Amino acid sequence: MLNTRSSDSQTATHDRVYRTLRARIMHGEIAPGHALTLRGIGKEFGVSMTPAREAVRRLAAEGALFLSSSGRVSTPELTNDRIEELAALRALLEVELASRALPRAHMALIDRLQSINMTVAEMVTKRDAVGYIRTNLEFHRTLYLRAQAPAMLAMAETVWLQLGPTMRALYGRLRRTEPPHYHKLIIAALKAGDEPGLRLAVRSDVTQGLRMLVT
Repeated sequence: MLNTRSSDSQTATHDRVYRTLRARIMHGEIAPGHALTLRGIGKEFGVSMTPAREAVRRLAAEGALFLSSSGRVSTPELTNDRIEELAALRALLEVELASRALPRAHMALIDRLQSINMTVAEMVTKRDAVGYIRTNLEFHRTLYLRAQAPAMLAMAETVWLQLGPTMRALYGRLRRTEPPHYHKLIIAALKAGDEPGLRLAVRSDVTQGLRMLVT
């Protein structure tokens, strides 16, 4: 019984470290190429090396962290080709998720999206890059949950995770002063039941910013 409790505790500890680091990376709190150490992670979270190592391994498997042959752990610095590939994946996955969500897009969902978009606008006004990325992804996740396609959404979130640090670098460069124009088009298409318009708005929204990184 004690062994079982110990195992459960270790699993919970590892999961806490993993989920916290995952959110930080996805929301752009950690810059591209930033080095992490197991000792530093363990000290911050008050855990031993084992849960820190397991969390890093799990994130590396998802492409959120890069492990060099020397054992150095860092957030990835994406090449132009890799950014283009991930942008293409976002377009494929998220357009399909939005399309599947459309038949279930009731007014409560649309009201929720409008509310989130107001928060996105607040983050832009504050020039809060991390807050912007977090609320922007919340907007998309809220819509895609209505698709009832959990495997597809999990794949989309893995792409967001790999792009997180790069997105932070992008928004720092853009110095946005207005919220995303395409969010309003997404909401308008949902209200109108306009699937072609929705697909176009989502595709444009998830690719137009990333294109600026590779020009």
